[in-house]
Amino acid sequence: MKMEQIRQKVQSSAYRFLREDQNLGDKILLLALGGSHAYGMDKDSSDLDIRGVAHNSKEEILLGTDFEQVVDIPTDTTIYSFNKMIQLLSSNNPNTMELLGCRPEHYLYLSDLGKELYENRKMFLSKVCIHTFGGYAGSQLRRLENKAARLVGQAQNEAYILKSIHNAQYDFKNRYYPHNDNDIRLYLDKAVQKGYDSEIFMDVILKHYPLRDWAGMWNEMKAIVNSYNKIGKRNEKAIGHDKLGKHMAHLIRLYMMCIDILEKEEIITYREEEHDLLMSIRNGEYLDDNRQPTTAFYALLNDYEKRFERAKERTRLPDVPDYKRINAFKIYVNECIVTNRDVGHK
Repeated sequence: MKMEQIRQKVQSSAYRFLREDQNLGDKILLLALGGSHAYGMDKDSSDLDIRGVAHNSKEEILLGTDFEQVVDIPTDTTIYSFNKMIQLLSSNNPNTMELLGCRPEHYLYLSDLGKELYENRKMFLSKVCIHTFGGYAGSQLRRLENKAARLVGQAQNEAYILKSIHNAQYDFKNRYYPHNDNDIRLYLDKAVQKGYDSEIFMDVILKHYPLRDWAGMWNEMKAIVNSYNKIGKRNEKAIGHDKLGKHMAHLIRLYMMCIDILEKEEIITYREEEHDLLMSIRNGEYLDDNRQPTTAFYALLNDYEKRFERAKERTRLPDVPDYKRINAFKIYVNECIVTNRDVGHK
């Protein structure tokens, strides 16, 4: 679908909510293509995904409330609140980081403040991406092994879960009350539960630790464990609808984006240089006669994992985002809204 067609479609009645929803309308700061169109991996049959950011209202800012996001399922559109977006970007969330790396023509709308968010995108970059982009891609790609994750043994699946939790723990120190690495130790051992070969065990030694911070960490770890059952069902559905190639291509793309962030300190969403490779994966050229990933795909995966490891060791990115600059920008934008001032960031 050409950009002119996309722009016309977004002006249709199906997207009326963008103009009429109380949290959107003239509050929208940024509107961009998402999904396959943003990555340069779209086909004639590809759905149109729209992503964006809208500033919080004066009342929300002063009362400390937040609409967080507006989701329109029929059009596959998600618009995040500015305050929620800042939180997600600070956590190097892959689905939101890519919003700041689109091609210029893929931005359907940018207000003055939206442009400033885009221009200040580097303040969010940090080594945290290793454990968001890289961690997510690694755990998901490895689950494609042994008949596209359907025949992965219980013990191997448990190891993937533990790896995902370890990746999440990297950012705990930035968001929860400090503790030593050895205070919360997770490891694999022979299972005590029936039907399990091995399972994750934990040793926890926390003294005088805030309950709410522990509850937050516990809930995040619990969510990861629960998510693996859901991911397994999604993979089975993808296999059943012959969409495994698309799944594989998007996961390789995550490695590409993370390597760019680590090496070039840039968010590059549209994969122009790797377009042919990604489309060949998506179109099933790396699936065998049984529609399973080939050895060539795993060789490609191993190559990207090695490049990722090298980039991880050599990157000059800081350990964490520039929180001082991020907070100053957040205050500035919210002050603009509260005082009805929409000017350039000084």
